[in-house]
Amino acid sequence: MSSLALINEFLGQPPNASEHGYQIDHILEFAHWFMGALFVGWSAFFVFVLIRFRRSRHPKADHAGVRSGISTHLEFSVVLIEAVLLIGFAIPLWAKRVNEFPPTQDAILIHVVGQQFNWTFHMPGPDGQFGRREVGLVTNSNPLGIDPNDPAGKDDIVVLGELHVPVNRPVIVELSSKDVIHNFDLPHMRIAADAIPGSLIPMWFKPIKIGNYEVVCGQLCGLGHYGMKGMLVVDEPAEYQTWLKERAELAGTQSAPPATQQPAGEPPVGPTSGTVPPPGAPKTENPAAKPEQKPAQPAPTPSGE
Repeated sequence: MSSLALINEFLGQPPNASEHGYQIDHILEFAHWFMGALFVGWSAFFVFVLIRFRRSRHPKADHAGVRSGISTHLEFSVVLIEAVLLIGFAIPLWAKRVNEFPPTQDAILIHVVGQQFNWTFHMPGPDGQFGRREVGLVTNSNPLGIDPNDPAGKDDIVVLGELHVPVNRPVIVELSSKDVIHNFDLPHMRIAADAIPGSLIPMWFKPIKIGNYEVVCGQLCGLGHYGMKGMLVVDEPAEYQTWLKERAELAGTQSAPPATQQPAGEPPVGPTSGTVPPPGAPKTENPAAKPEQKPAQPAPTPSGE
């Protein structure tokens, strides 16, 4: 690892495992060192000003201010470096990621669907075609709503939580969501994108190292956000084909939990006994409260008495 990259490791950046990740790391390295230099420089300048213009040395304020232009030059230099970093490096790298996708015939195409609080991976079977999906067909045993009458979906592979891909081969991911906005984040692959309901958001990467890499949700998506994790497994081509064959044989046997199911340890939905209901919640009768005692009313007397 280069000396520049040590600051990324010190700040907790996980090791890179993608082909394009070194470019992201170089930008982060430069940004971190630049911010460190700014911190040291401005802190030293602040201490200098406190000593140089202390009250004992200047009992009377000088309203003319600083006459030197060095501060203006320093501020302009900072703005110039930031503009070069943004326009010269960050924007071209971002444009390349969103505009230059690899050829589909060479890539692995995967649909990733997020829901509270898990990831579901949808892959085409040996025919290379995705089955038609309908929202009205979503059930616990059919989490993506794949049409059972569509021949293209008979061999589709649906996997919950763990995705396998081959090493040194581009992977194109199309993201969507079944409920709220999630974020499909692969820190080791230096790539992330939002999963938005009603949209297919494409992203791609090329893994270059074999191993297991964590998938996390980068958007605060609810009470169980902390547990919305998955696993990306990068295999050798032969091992990937073995896994693909096993999953094809087990296609349709694994299902996702319903969207309303809470993770283990989460409190039940709604107010519980001994708690105050949230504003706007319907009022419920308190069984512990005693009925109000009203005074007895005198019996009516006959008229004329």
